[in-house]
Amino acid sequence: MERKNFRSRISVVLMVFILVIVSLPLIPVINSGNIVNPAFYISAGVIVFCVLLLSGFRYVITNEQLRISTWGICIWTYSLSKIESVERSYNPLSAPAASLKRLSIKGVGIFALISPVREQEFLETLKILNPKIQINVTDKEEWWRFWDWDI
Repeated sequence: MERKNFRSRISVVLMVFILVIVSLPLIPVINSGNIVNPAFYISAGVIVFCVLLLSGFRYVITNEQLRISTWGICIWTYSLSKIESVERSYNPLSAPAASLKRLSIKGVGIFALISPVREQEFLETLKILNPKIQINVTDKEEWWRFWDWDI
């Protein structure tokens, strides 16, 4: 099988929340009308950095490994043979995922939270390469999901 790439699902709600929190220091600077203030440029740079970081997450599955990277820089590499289970998670822990609708990958020395955009294809690929993986992923409609937006 050739290498398969999956980008991260991007949650509009999570992105807006992060941008609002990061933008709060800009409010006094904009109100003062002094955009020469270094705080303006620092905050604007942090906003651009957050958007670029969150939009760059990729998950690559090869015959033997799952690689998690951001903008081509490999962050983690996991052996597919060591993955034991994949479950749905809304865990807010920091993770290489731009959505809170995540998959929790567990195994021998493995714990990862990811959110691939083509989730079904991702799970099928994992199952083909390692049939021992237990997949427990459901898509129940919950109260926090509206218009199919994911938190």
